[in-house]
Amino acid sequence: MERREQFDEMRSTDGEVRAHFGPIAEWLARTPAKRVAEKRREADLLFHRVGITFAVYGDDQGAERLIPFDTIPRIIPGTEWEELARGLKQRVDALNRFLHDVYHEQAILKAGLIPPAQVLKNSSFEKEMRGVELPNRVYSSIAGIDLVRHSDGRYYVLEDNLRTPSGVSYMIENRKMMMRLFPELFERQTVLPVEHYPALLLETLRASAPPRARDPVVAVLTPGQYNSAYFEHAFLAQQMGVELVEGADLFTKDNTVYMRTTSGRQRVDVIYRRIDDAFLDPLAFKKESMLGVPGLFAAYRAGNVALANAVGTGVADDKSTYPYVPEMIRFYLKEEPILANVPTWRCGRPKDLAYVLEHLAELVVKEVQGSGGYGMLVGPTASKAELAVFRKRLKANPDNYIAQPTLSLSTCPTFVKRGVAPRHVDLRPYVLSGREVKLVPGGLTRVALKEGSLVVNSSQGGGTKDTWVVE
Repeated sequence: MERREQFDEMRSTDGEVRAHFGPIAEWLARTPAKRVAEKRREADLLFHRVGITFAVYGDDQGAERLIPFDTIPRIIPGTEWEELARGLKQRVDALNRFLHDVYHEQAILKAGLIPPAQVLKNSSFEKEMRGVELPNRVYSSIAGIDLVRHSDGRYYVLEDNLRTPSGVSYMIENRKMMMRLFPELFERQTVLPVEHYPALLLETLRASAPPRARDPVVAVLTPGQYNSAYFEHAFLAQQMGVELVEGADLFTKDNTVYMRTTSGRQRVDVIYRRIDDAFLDPLAFKKESMLGVPGLFAAYRAGNVALANAVGTGVADDKSTYPYVPEMIRFYLKEEPILANVPTWRCGRPKDLAYVLEHLAELVVKEVQGSGGYGMLVGPTASKAELAVFRKRLKANPDNYIAQPTLSLSTCPTFVKRGVAPRHVDLRPYVLSGREVKLVPGGLTRVALKEGSLVVNSSQGGGTKDTWVVE
């Protein structure tokens, strides 16, 4: 994959504004920068009042922060989105089939397309899930697929988030904020809605309920208010009209899960859990966990409660499994992948490791279990000392890392201190799998606010934009 000038989402190579960005370009040209800055400050104030913050672990300057919100939307034409949606549905369908397969027949391993050790010795492979039957054979009910657009104009999948993907609350709140601050912009283009996501999510969760549940009771399980994504947990529970619970609010009896309420116990059929596998049940996983529910996993294995996402999904979104996804699509669906992967070197392979060590200053290196921009090296911006540290880590534990080319992420116009300037962006659409695979038109656009930076994660100083799919 060649690295060239980045793809400008607003302007073509000859400097002409792309048709779908036309109304926004005209608005920017005649709107004083002072007004945009005032609206951005208003957005910050409103977000703060609502409590839309996230925690940064290990941050000495205070745990709670606002994610910077950019008032210039990222725009995707409808025809482009249709192709993306097809590719996303295809990919998530294949990943769910893969998860069912590795916990049942293991046909893809027997066919030799993925080394058995890659799956069976993976720390996220849960042996206790072998043979467990799930409604609709869905393991990842909610998937967040990270996409980047390279200099060739094509979208590539950067990574799959199949465990507890976060950020969807910002997608919804960003849209509400844009409609409140700039209602006139929505009169110029037909922007497809995202506000119905909570209704789709509830429909998806209810579809995962045990067959005997005629009117399934759904709850959102949170680790508590000190979790970095607590706002989102509370927001989604409120939007769906279901209870937000912590581990202490639930108990099990006779392999059945109940919720403590003011009017007595209530049976729970579906738990949208935002707690990692290891902390779900101290009887089955980490004994010292105070976040989970004793006996929950036994009730789950007995088919008396559904967990979304399922236990053991991490084996499919591990970064060392990512390179095999195109083969999964061909194997399970008998189709060619619509969305391409980024070329990836698996450092556990001696040949790949030798290449990565030789070209370390040119590559992005990631921990296979890492997330949020942590445990990552961006070679072109790293110091000699950082390169030396990572070189030692790679040699000491090569299986723990993958490497990829440094992509030229596409840019979108972004409001910064000196006015409007291009900044690098990525996109995380959210794919819901119930009786069928659905998604709302758009997703969370994250933007690297520092000039030249390719790191869009909020924990690393990135911001967010509203994402418009326009007809």
